Amino acid sequence: MTDKYDEEPVFKAPPKSCDCHFHVFGLADRYPYASNLRYVPPLAPLEDYLSLTRRLGIERYVFVQPSAYGQDNACMLDAMRKLGTVCRGIVDVDENISETELGEMNKAGVRGIRVNVSPVKLQEADVCATLLPRIRFLNALCAEMGWQIDFLTPGWLTSELMDTFKTLKVDFTIAHMGMFLAKDGIGQRGFQQLLDLLRFGEGHCWVKLTGVYRMSTTLGFVDAEPMAHALLEVAPNRVIWGSDFPHLSFTNKVHSIELFNLLGHWAPDEEIQRTILVENPQQLFKF
Repeated sequence: MTDKYDEEPVFKAPPKSCDCHFHVFGLADRYPYASNLRYVPPLAPLEDYLSLTRRLGIERYVFVQPSAYGQDNACMLDAMRKLGTVCRGIVDVDENISETELGEMNKAGVRGIRVNVSPVKLQEADVCATLLPRIRFLNALCAEMGWQIDFLTPGWLTSELMDTFKTLKVDFTIAHMGMFLAKDGIGQRGFQQLLDLLRFGEGHCWVKLTGVYRMSTTLGFVDAEPMAHALLEVAPNRVIWGSDFPHLSFTNKVHSIELFNLLGHWAPDEEIQRTILVENPQQLFKF
């Protein structure tokens, strides 16, 4: 796995900055993939990722389990053990996981569990209802573990889950700015619901400035800029950033330093950058 490094970072991440959403992929013969792949996984070992973060000044890391490995978290956990206390992890597990396994994951730095629905999944009537038992289970389990829930869902499903989000008693993150299509603007109902959840909710909701290329259709992602500004205006203390490395399905279309520079454009103030990159992750992931 390679990335385009001919572009320079426009700002240096402050000390203890954190990438809150990225993936690693090992050799397929050592870390076999799940059967229901929705993309061709690249080889993206930890060493490639760290060569990027050294350029950016990132010193803390939150691994996220990719769908390609299903609920086999071995590749991510092995990488986490190499980094130690400077990293955290978000796993994918089923309801039958043992207390022993949970304890080992917690010791390795795991602090959350994913609810992962393909961002390109078309709207279906029963998807939200089907997810509710798992979300209730995770709400109880994460409350017991002191963990959080991480949601990756297409925008239509993010909107349908709003009432469920309001019932959660644990912190939860919403990836890729809710996956609301940028072309529909900040006035679209789902995005306004998200802003209201940040304004009037109980403080459990956090939003990731990640994967902008998954909802943007314009050069330079300018159509997504109003969404980023709206989130930062409403709740700068509950917004985090992630590279989404290695940009699955978009590997040859976007590049990590370009995306990091986008954060500098959206949030040019150094204090806001520190809030997003250092203070918010430190609070949420308990570094």
